[in-house]
Amino acid sequence: MTSMDRRRFIVGTTATAITLSTIKAQAADTPGITSTEIRIGSTSPQSGPVSAYGVQARCQAAYFKMINDRGGIAGRKINFIYYDDAFNPAKTVEQTRRLVESDEVAILFSSLGTATNSAIVKYVNAKKIPQLFLSVNGDKWSDYKTHPWSMGFAPSARTEAAIFVKHMLAEKPDAKFAVLYQNDDFGKDFVLGAKDALGERESSQLTTMSHETSDPTIDSQILQIRATAPDALISGTTAKFTAQAIRKVAESGWKTRHYITGGSSSYAGTIGPAGPENAVGVISSAYLKDVADPAWKDDAGIADFLTFMRQYFPEGNKDDFYNLYAYTVASALVKVLEQCGDSWTRENIMSQATNLKNVILPTLLPGVLVNTSPTNYRPLTQVQLEKWEGKAWVRFGDVLQA
Repeated sequence: MTSMDRRRFIVGTTATAITLSTIKAQAADTPGITSTEIRIGSTSPQSGPVSAYGVQARCQAAYFKMINDRGGIAGRKINFIYYDDAFNPAKTVEQTRRLVESDEVAILFSSLGTATNSAIVKYVNAKKIPQLFLSVNGDKWSDYKTHPWSMGFAPSARTEAAIFVKHMLAEKPDAKFAVLYQNDDFGKDFVLGAKDALGERESSQLTTMSHETSDPTIDSQILQIRATAPDALISGTTAKFTAQAIRKVAESGWKTRHYITGGSSSYAGTIGPAGPENAVGVISSAYLKDVADPAWKDDAGIADFLTFMRQYFPEGNKDDFYNLYAYTVASALVKVLEQCGDSWTRENIMSQATNLKNVILPTLLPGVLVNTSPTNYRPLTQVQLEKWEGKAWVRFGDVLQA
């Protein structure tokens, strides 16, 4: 080896050593990140009134095991830690502090519920911990100025309502709308979405009526809304009350266009209790492929999902929407982590989460893409409409955007 070659070797070796030491230093400086591990935390209702949603965390734990069996992310295995908060904001605070201060997770992921996440959002943002892809419908999570470290995933209720209104207006520009909404942040987003789409026509084309989650029924609200003779009813509420609305509309013989949120379109939670025959003609929205839809029997994305369910989560129901959602959002997080390259600071993780460009996830409907930016905290803003035909939901039309 010549003296010049020796100098080049020494310089190159030194540069490599500096790079490796820098990467290790970044990992050491970031809680939850080591050269072999990425700790991720979540809270989930494994008990309590909405424990059915708790399956999402269990499915995601299985998904991350699959990723680990394939080598992990950049040689690091994902350690996914989730605790039961029973959908109780006070418990969410307690368990989140445990994740952050005792388990020292690098990020929080897919925690469920607007009220529960609202209870911790100031704490999480003050500590500058990425709070990614929350399982929420509220549009408040797109407010990058107020809480720049927090982001939802699914189309918000506000986005969905705006799409419903625009769809009806395309058929009948002077259509009158009624929004029945749950009196909370979730329900109020439907009102805001309708107003977004109507603009100056709001005063002459929109009627709104609220209900409380403690109301035993919403029959009286439906009858009052019917008296205003709207061309379309938008039910901005949860599954129990959506089922009541469908049933009362049918029982009263009211013929109107009825839109319901995709989050309340399941057979078990809504269509079955409402009576499948009563729901015929009801319109909802979708952004995920439906495992039960014959259109996807040869689809590679659904085939991979079914293989995952058989091998890693056999106790789960392959037809449960919540499992497909959990699988999809976990795959979005893996995309973010893969983009981190050699920088494992929380700042870079958040930077990558806000730099997703036309990302295709195999279980999303064709044409539905994931897009984010430092000023766009709405990863999904596209849906395709679907109509209940008596035995199944049937998609129709193009992919729509608010």
